[in-house]
Amino acid sequence: MRIPSGCAISAIMDRSGARHSGADILKSITLMHDRSNGLGGGFAAYGIYPDYANLYAFHLFFEDQEAKHATEEYLGHHYIVEVSERIPTTKSHKVNDGPITWRYFARPRPGVLEMEELSEDEFTMRCVTHINMSIEGAFVSSSGKNMGAFKGVGYPEDIGEFYHIADYQAWLWTAHGRFPTNTPGWWGGAHPFTLLDWSVVHNGEISSYDANRRWVEQFGYECTLMTDTEVITYLFDHLVRHEGLSQEMAAHVMTAPMWDEIDRMPPERRELEYALRAVYSSALVNGPFSIIVGSSKGMLALNDRLKLRSLMAADKDDIVYLASEESAIRVICPDCKNIRPIGGGEPFFVGLYPDVDVLGGAR
Repeated sequence: MRIPSGCAISAIMDRSGARHSGADILKSITLMHDRSNGLGGGFAAYGIYPDYANLYAFHLFFEDQEAKHATEEYLGHHYIVEVSERIPTTKSHKVNDGPITWRYFARPRPGVLEMEELSEDEFTMRCVTHINMSIEGAFVSSSGKNMGAFKGVGYPEDIGEFYHIADYQAWLWTAHGRFPTNTPGWWGGAHPFTLLDWSVVHNGEISSYDANRRWVEQFGYECTLMTDTEVITYLFDHLVRHEGLSQEMAAHVMTAPMWDEIDRMPPERRELEYALRAVYSSALVNGPFSIIVGSSKGMLALNDRLKLRSLMAADKDDIVYLASEESAIRVICPDCKNIRPIGGGEPFFVGLYPDVDVLGGAR
């Protein structure tokens, strides 16, 4: 049965950088249980590893010990691995047939970086691509600094219990309950989808997937993970990290105004919009969608231009809330303020306060 409005997304961010337990995000996404079907659930959390804040935190899935050994051999050649440990989980009859879950805290070997003449992030992106493409039975769930993704096949509340989400402390939480419509439900295909410190949770369908995929694959990305959400992640990474756009401008490019709207703009603005459409035509994302993008800078919410998927925002003091349904915000903050819908094609970015540095403490 096809559920066109399926999937649930939710997020909580404290702009002061203060960290909060995962209990609230778990409660928020649980309320939207009926929007998913048990084939995918997950969370992204930022600020959870303060003791290793300057190291890449690799979360990995392994199908067997052979894949684990091959990955560890590869990482050992390219990184100094300071910590290697199992990700804490609790066995549950509600979460079955899971892979081996492991995490590594590591930094690139200086000699390798100099030889490759790459930045740390570009080097890590290429290593993640290699693991996912070339090591059979291994999958990188997340690879950012001081953040991690926790996902799998199950309802989000069951995945949260499986990973002990309530025991972690984060300044930004995102969550997803999946109802796969065009792709299989599997551990790697559950949301959030990540690369470096980017994480994306998504409700909807990307009908422009093939055009977007062909474009990002020109720049070294590989879309092989059986979900259209990965191309959104790669688009943001390329537009921001390689092209130098702000997150808001990257989102604007991905949801550019309609041509008739551009034609009615003042001449200077019209010239800019024509140029953006010409340069980034293959980065335009079509189809019904609402997404929440997490990063070390904050979170961004975005709806498709016609607003075919629901997404609400609210706030109270330093905390900003996002969710597919207003009720999923009010269940954790009954007296929230400024509750409103995210507009179609209008980027909604929430950044940390200027004096907050989540990697090194207050500036």
